[in-house]
Amino acid sequence: MLWRAGLVLLLCWGSTGDTRQQRSPPPVEPLDFGFVPSGVYDTHAYYEPGAIGVLFHMVHAFLYVVQPNPFPKDLIVKVIQQNMGGIKLEDYRKDLSNNVVSVLLQTIYYEAGFLVCVSLGCVFLVLTPVVGLCFCVCRCCDNCGGEMHQRQGKNPDCQRGFYTAALITTSIFITTGVLIAHAANHNITSQIKSTRRFISTNMRDLKTFANNTPGQIDHLTAQYTTAKNKVLSDLDNIGPLLGGRIQTQLEKEVVPSLDTALRMAGALRESKEALESVSSSLDVLHEGTSRLALRLTYERTSLSNTLSDPACTNGAVSRTCNNIRITLPQLGINSNFSGVRTHLLQHPHYTPTPGNQQQLLWGTYTPGYSSFNDTPRLVQQQTKNVVAVKAMLDKIGVEIIGFSKMFPVEASLANFTIFLSQGQKNMEAYYPQIDQLDFYRWIGCVAVLCSVVLVLTFNFLGLLCGTCGYDKQATPTTRGCLSNTGGNLLMAGVGFSFIFAWVLMGLVSAGFVVGGNIEKLFCEPLANRQLFKIIDTPYMVHPAKKNFLPGMLFQNPNINLTVGSMYRDCYDNNGLYHALQLETMFNINTFLKTTVFNKDLVKVFDSVSIDLQGIVLLEQDGRDNLLTFSNAGIGDINYAAYLAEVNKGVTLVDLLSFSNELEAQADLLPRGALENALKGHASSIRQIHREQVVPMEQAMSTLSQSIRLLQRTAKELPVKVTNVLSAIDEAEYLITHNASRVVKQERDVYMQSLVGYFRQYTDWVKNSLTGEVSQCKPISNLIDSMEIIACSFIVDSVNTFWFGLGGCCVFLVPSIILSVKLAKYYRRMDTEDVFEE
Repeated sequence: MLWRAGLVLLLCWGSTGDTRQQRSPPPVEPLDFGFVPSGVYDTHAYYEPGAIGVLFHMVHAFLYVVQPNPFPKDLIVKVIQQNMGGIKLEDYRKDLSNNVVSVLLQTIYYEAGFLVCVSLGCVFLVLTPVVGLCFCVCRCCDNCGGEMHQRQGKNPDCQRGFYTAALITTSIFITTGVLIAHAANHNITSQIKSTRRFISTNMRDLKTFANNTPGQIDHLTAQYTTAKNKVLSDLDNIGPLLGGRIQTQLEKEVVPSLDTALRMAGALRESKEALESVSSSLDVLHEGTSRLALRLTYERTSLSNTLSDPACTNGAVSRTCNNIRITLPQLGINSNFSGVRTHLLQHPHYTPTPGNQQQLLWGTYTPGYSSFNDTPRLVQQQTKNVVAVKAMLDKIGVEIIGFSKMFPVEASLANFTIFLSQGQKNMEAYYPQIDQLDFYRWIGCVAVLCSVVLVLTFNFLGLLCGTCGYDKQATPTTRGCLSNTGGNLLMAGVGFSFIFAWVLMGLVSAGFVVGGNIEKLFCEPLANRQLFKIIDTPYMVHPAKKNFLPGMLFQNPNINLTVGSMYRDCYDNNGLYHALQLETMFNINTFLKTTVFNKDLVKVFDSVSIDLQGIVLLEQDGRDNLLTFSNAGIGDINYAAYLAEVNKGVTLVDLLSFSNELEAQADLLPRGALENALKGHASSIRQIHREQVVPMEQAMSTLSQSIRLLQRTAKELPVKVTNVLSAIDEAEYLITHNASRVVKQERDVYMQSLVGYFRQYTDWVKNSLTGEVSQCKPISNLIDSMEIIACSFIVDSVNTFWFGLGGCCVFLVPSIILSVKLAKYYRRMDTEDVFEE
């Protein structure tokens, strides 16, 4: 079948060099392939920290102030390439010193903020115990405020109030830092429980992904039957579909010619009917004339015998009888139709039999329409080898199913599911240990905070006791026990501050360096996907390996597949086939095209042709009848003579007038048998007029109209027959010479409709593989969940903890100074200044 061969070529994306403008094909009926079965994923990889988010933003802002530089992608790539062989060994040795210095300088520049802060922390870490030791020794030597003597100063109450307010403010800031650190510490514990939910939902989603994929693939392969059945249905109805379209296109050229022939046949119908009417009327008149002549002859003879009666010899009676006897010759026939009928019968080509008259009319156009309308059946008969196509399409379906089973997808996914279940069990087995470790961590953080709380306790108790026990009237040496206790508590806070401050600063510095760099070098670039750009850097791992991910997965680093593109596709919930660009490994569309349209199928398609040369619009007998009719010599008839003969009266005298006159003559006779006999003859003549003359007059009227119509159409009869034959010849010429073009054109259109069904299937398979089969949203959810757990749950909380604790360390310095200053106003002195009035 040529049209099926074209089907193959179009589906193989071939193109032709024909530049003629083709008729736009009709829209292809859309096929319903159903919905690809899909699972529901439970993981919502989104985290809203709530109120503590304000603290997280404060820490991020602080880190941005410390480190405002952009992410050092080029620096990290260079370091990785140097350590993993991404740079050629010769180039690396050549530029070794330059590379080391350059990397070192870039690292120092990037870490400048961290280095400054860590340097300050180290200074604090070193100076705090040294200063504390010196301060302690100095006070033991009655210096640095160690001497229990208070000198009188100006405005002591104002100074005491100032120191009190400043210490309270400082203590409040330290308390705020403790609360921030405690909130971060508690947030880690609470979010560890949420981590279990993320792990559970991600594992469940991965299992759903693995369990649904085989069924989705089976659905894709099974839907080939939908396209195949539709194609087979159209092939079974190729007669009405293709033949009907061919007939519709030929109608534009053939039917006008047939309609012209039909109009010409209508004109011929008039001539034929007129000729038939003339013939039938002549038969009626010829027969009626014969019968009328016999009746009139009989009546004339009978009337003559009646007038021979002896009663007609008497006087006045004889004159009446003679008058009647004179009119007897008028009882005769006036028209002679035998001559007209004999002249018509003398035309050798005219034989007005019912058979040739029927062929003359219907043989012109009825078989033409019937043969043309039989085009669908003719197409159906010439395309009977569709059975072989059915067997081939069934074989193709088996090959598609076999191809889907060629890869151990189901077994691999089953093993993957088992691996996930076992991995989840292993992780759940560590949950108690994780909880225990987290408890120890929580206790450790609380212990650290308790050291600060201890200082705060001494500060607040010292302020409370000192303020409540302070007596303005008491001298420094006579201060009360409560006031002295307040001063001692403040000094105790100073001592513990020197003991714990440097340890706390060490913890803060370590957390700051580790947590801050993780936030800047991992969490932020992971959030804005800059980290993917490092992994996707070409030739980062090896000079001969362009892309890392396809090299690891498929051992083909030249595939243009990146972690960033895979993540974006999975984030949009596209299929794994599209996300991993598996079409580079095995192209499903190419397989479908080469499988569905193989060489054997092409041969079957090429073996069918459609021939419409058998369509005959007018048989030869019909042509001969038309030619015979046109050559019958009807146009040579002397219609004037016929009309003159027809226009004559039927009888020589009007029989009614004759009968009335006869009856009037009989009334002149004496009453008797002769009068009655003559009236009887008058009545008989009226009966003859009524029974025979009136029908003949009607037939003569019909004959006159038919002869006039025949006279009007007979002259154009040869031209009309010629036009009819020309129209038929033109229609047959169009079928003979244009059928192949129309057949090819409509065959291509029909082919494109079949192409559309398979193209719908291949496009549907492609779209389904892209967006519906093995939707890899769980992979992006897994990455997002790891980001939430590592960064939002842990790193942000750790950074907030050291941020709050670092604030406490910073405010411990003014707390020490203010506490020492304020203790002088609360402690009981050994000596005091005395002034005489």
